[in-house]
Amino acid sequence: MLLSRIRGPEDLKALSEEELHELVEELRSEIIRVTAETGGHLASSLGAVELIVALHRVFDSPRDRILFDVGHQAYAHKLLTGRQDRFHTLRQEGGLSGFTKVSESEHDAITVGHASTSLANALGMAVARDLQGQDHKIVAVIGDGALTGGMALAALNKIGEMGKDMLIVLNDNEMSISPNVGALAGYFKTLQVQKWVQDAEKLGKGFLERISPRLFELADRAKEATKMILHQENPFYAWNLRYVGPVDGHDLKGLVYLLEKLKDLSGPTLLHIVTKKGKGYKVAEEDPTHWHGASPFNPEAPTKKKGSYTWSLAFGDAVTELAEREEKLVVLTPAMREGSGLVRYAQTWPDRYLDVGIAEDVAVTTAAGLALAGMKPVVAIYSTFLQRAVDQVIHDVAIEKLNVVFAIDRAGLVGADGPTHHGVFDLAFLRTVPGMQIAAPKDALELRAMLTAALEQNGPVALRWPRGAVEPAPEGAWPECAWGRWEVLKPGSEVYLLAFGKTLGYALEAAGADPRVGVVNARFLKPLDREVLAELAANHALVTVEDHQLAGGFGAAVLEALEELGLRPEVRRLGLPDRFTDQGKVESLHAKAGIDAAGIRRALAELGVNVNVSAPRAG
Repeated sequence: MLLSRIRGPEDLKALSEEELHELVEELRSEIIRVTAETGGHLASSLGAVELIVALHRVFDSPRDRILFDVGHQAYAHKLLTGRQDRFHTLRQEGGLSGFTKVSESEHDAITVGHASTSLANALGMAVARDLQGQDHKIVAVIGDGALTGGMALAALNKIGEMGKDMLIVLNDNEMSISPNVGALAGYFKTLQVQKWVQDAEKLGKGFLERISPRLFELADRAKEATKMILHQENPFYAWNLRYVGPVDGHDLKGLVYLLEKLKDLSGPTLLHIVTKKGKGYKVAEEDPTHWHGASPFNPEAPTKKKGSYTWSLAFGDAVTELAEREEKLVVLTPAMREGSGLVRYAQTWPDRYLDVGIAEDVAVTTAAGLALAGMKPVVAIYSTFLQRAVDQVIHDVAIEKLNVVFAIDRAGLVGADGPTHHGVFDLAFLRTVPGMQIAAPKDALELRAMLTAALEQNGPVALRWPRGAVEPAPEGAWPECAWGRWEVLKPGSEVYLLAFGKTLGYALEAAGADPRVGVVNARFLKPLDREVLAELAANHALVTVEDHQLAGGFGAAVLEALEELGLRPEVRRLGLPDRFTDQGKVESLHAKAGIDAAGIRRALAELGVNVNVSAPRAG
């Protein structure tokens, strides 16, 4: 196999054109083979293979810096940059990251997992290069979905102003995870239909070059004048960017030719390529949304597996039914319709559904506008992506105590996507916001109760739940819960475990039937239930358990409350240490952090309570 001979990008330069095409097919086969075993971002990586081969054929990584926005399309890049022997460890504990990562390879220019960051990074690198008198090339690869992010657009504005030498490759496949939305996405589609312009240009160029270099030069000048007319409304020209395209992103020969011509141009150039997500694998081409983030599958007979019922679906079902009862309810998402379980809602209530694209800040502030106008907005967002809109939560929502509900999915460790996606900081930054209320349901039924109550609060509310399976709630069931009150699930005589969300199950398992160990569903995290806390702390030791950073998290909030109450019980805090947690299976990561049942039992043993592990679990 050709691929086995590629030890680094420099080996591509010795291959013939025919061999390059063979390499493309081998890369696709290897990506499919390994992703079938490990799961991963299949469709996006398959769509970028020709582009990545062309980039490494023309540029000299790692001297030239190639930046991949999000990084989930860079599997071919990993295979071509000395990581073939470890590619089978993709997204596994101790293995390769599913994204680009600076500490993993000198060929990875940036560590990334969120969208819209590549252009600002590229600008910084270009400024540093010029200040240091260096002359290497900088290439940023960004998808049309990521280009909807305000950070990317703001970076384009500065790039155009400064005029630094760099190449921006816009990989346009009309997809993020869901189909792209917004005016810019619509504009890209209008550009894509101008194939007649490109065909005519190619034909005329070849003819004139053959008969007269002078005529070609004159025609080239005429072409520039024509482009000013044809593209006078092209936004990239307004940003002072040289625009080339759109071109076929699967035409390897054409890509290599263009990149060779463009790499030495002065100033910023944007090459607009059109690709097909899932290219070369029929099922992924036909359903790129499903195969965007694939679970392990049989590559010879790939089928859509019916997964378990998840927290995301529980939220989606609840909010869809709730909209029938609450006509002012509006749900917003930053391009995460499928991930947040909102497909059914979007189809049922299209007029009360807003997908703002990959722009979390826009989602939050649009929700603020809805609340100011008397509506009841719910922002469905992953914990890790809410980090990108902290200012908007504070400035646009919380100051005026607007009733915006944040439906926070993927709270806690999420597994194979690793440190860029773990949702382990939201408690720390949200609980410092005045007026913010935070709750975590123990099951799908409690989620429904909290959701209905959250819509009636005077101020912002954050509801958070983990990634994973949950038992569905009965359709039409709308129970009530005592807002702000903790729930004692099991009494104890010596020590109480205070847990919520994912860790509540571990706490119940750790306590077993031991009468000395009580368990509390500490479902309201801000404000804490001080009444119950004071009762428990008066005569019991306490163990707090959270799938969150210890610094600033739930345990810290409990200690603060105890100090204010003037109580000094013995307390053990279990949570995530002061470091970023790598990828791995969630259960394994929890065990390493000591927040699983075994870890809780160790904490109990330190308090003098050795639980009989053979005793049946309580409840």
